Amino acid sequence: METKIFQSDQLDKAAELLRQGELVAFPTETVYGLGANALLPTAVKQVFAVKGRPSDNPLIVHVSDFAMTQEFVESYHPLTETIIKNFWPGPLTLIFKIKKDSLSPIVTGGLSTAAFRMPDNKKTLALIEKTQAPLVGPSANTSGKPSPTTALHVFHDLKGKIAGILDDGATAIGVESTVLDLSGDLPTILRPGAVTQEKLSEVLGIEVPLDKHLVSESETPKAPGMKYKHYSPDTDVLMVQPKDWDAAIAWAKENDQKVGLLVSPKIADKYPSMDRFVFEDDTIEAATRGLFSGLRALDEADKVDLIFAQVFPEDHLGLAYMNRLKKAAGQKYFTK
Repeated sequence: METKIFQSDQLDKAAELLRQGELVAFPTETVYGLGANALLPTAVKQVFAVKGRPSDNPLIVHVSDFAMTQEFVESYHPLTETIIKNFWPGPLTLIFKIKKDSLSPIVTGGLSTAAFRMPDNKKTLALIEKTQAPLVGPSANTSGKPSPTTALHVFHDLKGKIAGILDDGATAIGVESTVLDLSGDLPTILRPGAVTQEKLSEVLGIEVPLDKHLVSESETPKAPGMKYKHYSPDTDVLMVQPKDWDAAIAWAKENDQKVGLLVSPKIADKYPSMDRFVFEDDTIEAATRGLFSGLRALDEADKVDLIFAQVFPEDHLGLAYMNRLKKAAGQKYFTK
């Protein structure tokens, strides 16, 4: 199969492929999604096959406006209007109770709930409108590997496996959306993202909790990223605490380990002779934006035995960054 790259003036062609049941990757402000018509179960099945994704991992349904959710949702939480007004379009996925049989169990993982998001990307919103159907859109990569933040990343993983990719350059945020469960009484974060716990609590006027429980092997997760290994390059990753950088570099040299650094400019300047991927600046925003690109770049260069990755405080956006980095590293820190 030839995988075509579509530009803004080719949205009609991309939408036609989606209506026909083909797969077309699309850009969002978070990462690139692997798009399929959410109303065509045979198309949705292809998403799992192409990615190698476990079948009990539910998919997020991408809509072009809030009204598009009404065909599927059985009931809305009382705070829904406030949340939509403040955070849609944007990097926030909402889980609602849905009407029986309104969506295929292939989309929902067999649950009575489904996840919906209105992405903040004009090209993709137009694509959904032209398709005249919502789109499922898990990250457009091989399952378990670092998520794609450019069309080139998608092409690298899925060339010849999907019909097309809608290109809109690099994504602005770099990690997947926050997932907020609105199917119970208390809004609860199931996956941290750029819409932070602090911001949600401020806007809603309540303390919004973060669900940290580990999903068991027999349990179907309500949201992506809660159960299975994610974001891992083939090269092993170790997280390095601020106090441990000198010891980590010394250990690598003593043990003849070829190490690549995933770091901000401040740390990179201390070790100029090392292979490294350097974030644009020293902020958590830059680190989050560059996390997956950096993991991919160091891994695919095939020059290093090990990746040392910078850690950040686990608050605000740092919670999302560390959530992804911990999974990429298998929870492992450098210890001498």
